[in-house]
Amino acid sequence: MATPSGTSLPSPTETPPAEDLPAAGTVESPGGSARVALVGVHGFGTHHLRNLERLQAAGAVELVAVADPQPPAPGAVPPSAAVFPGLEELLAETPSLDVIIVATPIQTHAPLALAALGTQADLYLEKPPVASLADYARLGEAARASGRSVQIGFQSLGSHALPAIEELLVAGTIGTLQGISATGRWVRDKAYYKRSRWAGKRSMNGVDVVDGVATNPLAHAVATALRIAGARTTADIASLETELYRANDIESDDTSVIRIRTAAGLPITCALTICATESVEPYVTLQGSAGTAVFHYTEDRLTVETAAGRTEQAYGRDDLTGNLLAHRNQGAPLISSLEDSGAFMLVLEAVRTAPLPTPIHAAHVRWEGDGEAAHAVVVGIEDALERAGRQHATFSELGLPWASSTPTAFPVPAS
Repeated sequence: MATPSGTSLPSPTETPPAEDLPAAGTVESPGGSARVALVGVHGFGTHHLRNLERLQAAGAVELVAVADPQPPAPGAVPPSAAVFPGLEELLAETPSLDVIIVATPIQTHAPLALAALGTQADLYLEKPPVASLADYARLGEAARASGRSVQIGFQSLGSHALPAIEELLVAGTIGTLQGISATGRWVRDKAYYKRSRWAGKRSMNGVDVVDGVATNPLAHAVATALRIAGARTTADIASLETELYRANDIESDDTSVIRIRTAAGLPITCALTICATESVEPYVTLQGSAGTAVFHYTEDRLTVETAAGRTEQAYGRDDLTGNLLAHRNQGAPLISSLEDSGAFMLVLEAVRTAPLPTPIHAAHVRWEGDGEAAHAVVVGIEDALERAGRQHATFSELGLPWASSTPTAFPVPAS
């Protein structure tokens, strides 16, 4: 993607599985369709193309332009939409935009978002917002100066299960909330790390990327746990520790524990890997004094267990693009605002500034599959993740044979 300076940048993130996509919703659009531009049409950009097609059919938007250094596939964009190699060219030729969607690689978010905020358009920026806390501060300043709204693409936060969780906590259904854990175990093969130059990198040519397990593939687990805990801004975090490992030959972490304590004293532990035996739907567990609630956020499914028994319910989900339009048209609150991403950005900054991930010794890693489809499996990782979340412990504190690191405390800035 071309930055305002014209630099060519790589293509965006991987296409999401179907269960990661938001449910459709109705969007009213008083005053006509919103004029929308999409930056990044491959990877996750393909989801936005499908969603914009739906919204355009409903009369809520008009996709007037797209930008990507790699041309879109034939028929992927409406014939009426102009195609540009970068955002700089798009903005020069496309006036009066209402919304700009940025779905590009992590390291391009800051320059592209700042360029978008130099227009009169509101911004939808994919997760993570940017690759450093300093860029987050700059982006926040630019948004306030422009008066524009910024929605961050944490799609799981649109789940209707989240208000249901709030209600059960208020009702005391699971007793007093004592802790929250996020557990994610996915599989990513060798091809995953060869799909782009930035995959698995902490930085490229001096530019932060921070493509680790907690900041990109399983970032929704972290963001969802924080939201349930009521931790939205940097001031909502009291302490933060990381313990980062890697089984793959990469720069970033692929197997990690992030331990957080909120300003209210609630512990949150995120135990995550992309080196599992098989991919399982990630989940956030609420540990109460009288029961538990487990939220499978990619499925919008909530299971509650108490002495009275077990219940399970699936919920709908609000589309974040539709929510941004409703915010513009009717003043609806943003579901995933830039301001409410502060707590997540502290986690990203802790990962970014932590020591290099500790390699897991080959004796504790087995490889399954052949060729580019081969993937690393950390032996016993499933049990390790469960224990870490349940005990709010890091891998080294659990005494795992491959966990030779120790937790790194991140100096949380004073609010």
